[in-house]
Amino acid sequence: MSSFQVNESTVVLAIETSCDETAAAVVMGGNDVLSSVVSSQIDIHARFGGVVPEVASRAHLEAIVPVVRQAISDAGILPGRIDAVAATAGPGLIGALLVGVSAAKSLSLVWDVPFIGVNHLEAHLYAGLLDDPTLQFPLVVLLVSGGHTMIVEMRGHGDYTVLGRTIDDAAGEAYDKVARFLDVGYPGGPAIDALASQGDATSIEFPRAMMHDGLNVSFSGLKTSVINYVRKNPDAANADVAASFQEAVVDVLCAKTIKAAQQVGARGIVLGGGVSANSLLRSTMTTRGEQAGFSVALPSRAMCTDNAAMIASAAWYRLLSDGPMDLSCGAYPNLKLAEVPR
Repeated sequence: MSSFQVNESTVVLAIETSCDETAAAVVMGGNDVLSSVVSSQIDIHARFGGVVPEVASRAHLEAIVPVVRQAISDAGILPGRIDAVAATAGPGLIGALLVGVSAAKSLSLVWDVPFIGVNHLEAHLYAGLLDDPTLQFPLVVLLVSGGHTMIVEMRGHGDYTVLGRTIDDAAGEAYDKVARFLDVGYPGGPAIDALASQGDATSIEFPRAMMHDGLNVSFSGLKTSVINYVRKNPDAANADVAASFQEAVVDVLCAKTIKAAQQVGARGIVLGGGVSANSLLRSTMTTRGEQAGFSVALPSRAMCTDNAAMIASAAWYRLLSDGPMDLSCGAYPNLKLAEVPR
């Protein structure tokens, strides 16, 4: 493996099990997606109103072999064509991560190919590049999900700076909590998005915390404002509450991201993470970003949520820059962006 060469024909099989989706994908050359398979656990966790770590880990154990087998089959290749195996090493749920990392290491040993552990946050930065590999650096990426909300300057592959982040709740977390309070369904993000399309976003003026204060964001107060408003106005239509809440979240995210892009002289804006599938965020960021003079790249909705294609893409670039990783690499539930699993 010491003479391992990475090029446009290098094929990476990747596994993603950081939370509640078991995914595998085969990607060639960093951006040519040959297959992408995702097995969701939404129905399993819906009755609990959120992800139960132990349940998620057991579901990964049951799904990992058939998902990997399907990814290889869908790619139309034989295992002998796979040049490297990757897995999400963190951040995420420790039990869930261990399932994917252990499976990937096993395949690496059996096939005698390199293994690469991938930072899940770094992989989300590549979702937009998968759909548009012509994007030019520097870029500002809004990474927004259930567990993370951050604005990242991406100067090149592996070269990142976090410009702003949430100081409390992630945007997706706020969506989930508001959806749970309104009792409108699980998962909260898609439920609020769908409900908001039926409401009046101007009906309630919810606060935009820290709107003019740096590049950090805060959504805990907004969530509390929604709860207090509904308690004081029990007859308020859920659709209006959802629309007004969503408008406040998107307003802040777009304003901060564009401000960050202006400050660093970015050549474009990219969305990443589960919340980047939100219809209002996608349309508003596109409109405001282009008005400010930036090209805006929106990953396909399939690439917004947790998937293994983005893991394979990030792994290809890591292999190119750092080479194969030692099998002593573990699982790191609290891994930070720009930290490489070792």
